[in-house]
Amino acid sequence: MSKQQKIQRALLSVSDKAGLGEFATYLASQGVELLSTGGTFKALQKAGVPVREVSDYTDFPEMMDGRVKTLHPKIHGGILALRDDASHTSAMEEHGITSIDMVVVNLYPFEETVAKPGVKRAEAVEQIDIGGPSMVRSAAKNHRHVAIVTNPSDYARVMEEMKTNGGAVGEGMRRELALAAFQLTARYDAAISAWLFEQERASGACDDPHPASSSLAGVKTLSLRYGENPHQSAALYRTGGSDEPSVAAAKVLGGKALSYNNLVDLDAALALCKEFEAPFVCVLKHNNPCGAATSSSLVQALEWAWSGDPVSAFGSVLGFTRPVDLACAEFLTSGGRFVEAICAPSFDADALKHLTTVPKWGKNVRLLELGEIGPGTRPEVGVELKQLVGGFLIQGRDLQAVEQSDCKQVSKASASKQQLDDLLFADKVCKHVKSNAIVLAKQGRVLGVGAGQMSRVDSVRLAIEKSGDEVEGSVLASDAFFPFPDGVETAMEAGVKAILQPGGSMRDEQIIAACDQRSVPVVFTGMRHFRH
Repeated sequence: MSKQQKIQRALLSVSDKAGLGEFATYLASQGVELLSTGGTFKALQKAGVPVREVSDYTDFPEMMDGRVKTLHPKIHGGILALRDDASHTSAMEEHGITSIDMVVVNLYPFEETVAKPGVKRAEAVEQIDIGGPSMVRSAAKNHRHVAIVTNPSDYARVMEEMKTNGGAVGEGMRRELALAAFQLTARYDAAISAWLFEQERASGACDDPHPASSSLAGVKTLSLRYGENPHQSAALYRTGGSDEPSVAAAKVLGGKALSYNNLVDLDAALALCKEFEAPFVCVLKHNNPCGAATSSSLVQALEWAWSGDPVSAFGSVLGFTRPVDLACAEFLTSGGRFVEAICAPSFDADALKHLTTVPKWGKNVRLLELGEIGPGTRPEVGVELKQLVGGFLIQGRDLQAVEQSDCKQVSKASASKQQLDDLLFADKVCKHVKSNAIVLAKQGRVLGVGAGQMSRVDSVRLAIEKSGDEVEGSVLASDAFFPFPDGVETAMEAGVKAILQPGGSMRDEQIIAACDQRSVPVVFTGMRHFRH
């Protein structure tokens, strides 16, 4: 077969039938013989497209509820045969095999199926495609002679290619389509492997929390202008198999194109929002919360969150657990304020209009709609990855939150109910601050944050500085234990009146004694939330 030989025969078998009728009609109009199976065959017949059923071509019936239909030598021989190899063409003639020059296949919707709440294992297993990936791989391997089309979005390009090349698909496009095909099967197998492993682990059949081998697969959904810095390239990929609200799956309602740093910050903001059931707003800058608050009034929560660090809040990203209303929109667009992006469950119509029409805001600020946000929208377990040179690390996501029942009063003085509420609030925020992490809070709002310092006492000093005069009467949450008393002594001298930390230092008794001298209650949680 020459590199530009006209397509004479095509096999079509698709789960996603978008654009199928138009594409198949064009192929038939070019004299291409169409072979098809099952639902695709019926759809083409109904559309009036001339088509031959695969079982008629192979002289072998479909069986076992359609599990066996294309796994046949006349199918794979017709796809895999090298047209310029005499022994291959001789075998084709001997066994009555005709060439199949184009394969149009997309796979059973496994990822969509397992993303459904409460899906049964048997239902998921039935959506593991066998014949489809086999044909895709066969055609992609033999792309020197066969065009493999796996995505309906490519139909128009293939038709244009055939019009330009006298009914043929050129070598360049065949190579491109083959690459896409192998990317599809790699992602498909990775999704199946990951889901089956989680099923085994959840059932108790596997006591290792991590698989013996792991693959990360996703679909590129966005090419970014650059990465963290202009000289770094970047793109956004979306993984499947989950219905958890995510920045990768968000609906973008307006604003400039998202950047790499926007996406990283928005992901961090969303993760913090998922800690709270109540109306809550957080302000993120450089992957750290610089302000956060909860209140019965969303606009009040926003005002308090902004006041946590109004200097850093300029050019930040915001996260909301409730739909953004007009009062919030008007607050943000007044007083010279500006943010890069906002993620929220939704935006009220008048708020959306306001944010997208106010000068300097409308064309710039990215607005992401995510649907319901809260603790109930997270899975019970999950993993996160960090790439290293030559490998990567996998760990379980830190999805646990300290509850009141986890708190152990270890000092002579006991925290009041208000102090304990504020300590638990501060701990949830502290969990999302880069270590060493210190959060000062009062009455459901963050006053100051100390993040990313090499010593814990420096993080305390930074949080105190950010809190200003409001530090008096505040509470402090630390993501890890205090190694020395200097951290708590610095906090108490500034006016901190209650302290929460996981405990576990060899100097815990010294730290408790220092707090007892000032009658400051200390709560140990036994749960560290350290973030590098």
